[in-house]
Amino acid sequence: MRTFLHSRWGKLAIGAGVVAIAAILPLLDIRIPGVLPGPTYTPGTLSMLAYAMLIAALALSYHLIFGVAGMLSFGHAMFFAAGAYGLGILLSLLAPTGMPPEAVFLLAIALTLVLALVLGGLVGALALRVTGISFAMVTLAFAQAANVLIRRNTAGLTGGEEGVRIETDVVPELLVGVVNTRNLYWLALGILVLVYLACLWLERSRLGHVVAAARENELRVTVLGLRPYRVRLFVFAAAAVLGAIAGMGFMLLQSSATPRISTADFTLTLLVIVVLGGVGYRWGAIVGGIVYTLLDQRLADLASAAWIQGLPDVLRIPLSEPLFLLGMLFVLVVMFAPGGIVGLAHRVSRRRGGARDATRPEALQDVEA
Repeated sequence: MRTFLHSRWGKLAIGAGVVAIAAILPLLDIRIPGVLPGPTYTPGTLSMLAYAMLIAALALSYHLIFGVAGMLSFGHAMFFAAGAYGLGILLSLLAPTGMPPEAVFLLAIALTLVLALVLGGLVGALALRVTGISFAMVTLAFAQAANVLIRRNTAGLTGGEEGVRIETDVVPELLVGVVNTRNLYWLALGILVLVYLACLWLERSRLGHVVAAARENELRVTVLGLRPYRVRLFVFAAAAVLGAIAGMGFMLLQSSATPRISTADFTLTLLVIVVLGGVGYRWGAIVGGIVYTLLDQRLADLASAAWIQGLPDVLRIPLSEPLFLLGMLFVLVVMFAPGGIVGLAHRVSRRRGGARDATRPEALQDVEA
């Protein structure tokens, strides 16, 4: 039984089971006091869970850049914002054209994906000319520039500090309104599954092995006649598109977007999520995204609890700040579980095998094979 669970079919069965359970949650009456704001079938709970899954999908796309390719980017939130703002702006521009609402909706989605691909390609083509901290600074510069353009209401399209609202007249009715929160939840779940499958395919492809090998030893990959720049650019652009898909889901869920989602701080949150879940693990990005989002939503209630308010000031003041509690959790994970939540679980259950050469990174062996 244990061997089956660790096999490919076993992992597939577990994944399918998790997705199936998540899919039927809106039909169940599950209550988890202190974690969920109410029963799982209520709009408030479904909205929070949908948001958590979209953040997990975004973290998965960042996992491609940071966990797989080993590139520290401070501008990934820009692509999430491109998806959200791109969809909102294009819907408002295309709505008066007289096309059928369904055509407007699908065309806006297609154009947003093209926008994300072009933006990811251009930013990656320039940023990947340098490496290390220089790469991080270039991506940060692009992110800051994008945030400034959004805040200044460029061409009267981004709405400035107020942000943009979605044109609900051209959005399918089953995705509009509180009464359809269940459909939006399933949409968020579908996006998460789509992004996960895309990451899985990319990591297991020849290209994924090359980019992982370049992370471990770029010189050896170059000697083998491969070009790390091209595969890194492909991964960067793919992550941008996947991040934009999560951004479009966010726009449909929230019906609006503000400049906050384009800041470098938001990308730093993604970095914290990936580290919290476990760097290099796909499930780590998912677990980290869901756990972080739930904590972020619920720690505010804990910080205002009566028993905390009754503590001495030296304890009450820091414990009343949700960010302080999140920061302490992050520090504890880094100190005592450097592999994150999923990495800790893997260390407990993993069986070491001798089939591979332990002296060389696995990715390099795959490329050389």
